[in-house]
Amino acid sequence: MTSTRIHSMIAGLALVATLGACSDMTPREHSTAVGAGVGGVAGAVLTGTPEGAAVGAAAGGVIGNQIKR
Repeated sequence: MTSTRIHSMIAGLALVATLGACSDMTPREHSTAVGAGVGGVAGAVLTGTPEGAAVGAAAGGVIGNQIKR
């Protein structure tokens, strides 16, 4: 197997495990998780650094949490 295929399989398994953990979330918890995910992706795309992704995830999580207040 190529390393690309192995990485894809690991990412897929991580995605399935993550989605399974979200089945009993409240709407506020769901908004927080979605905000953190979107913020993390946006931070990574805009800055291209892990630090930018972390800051984006933190900011997105706070915003998502406050939306469902």
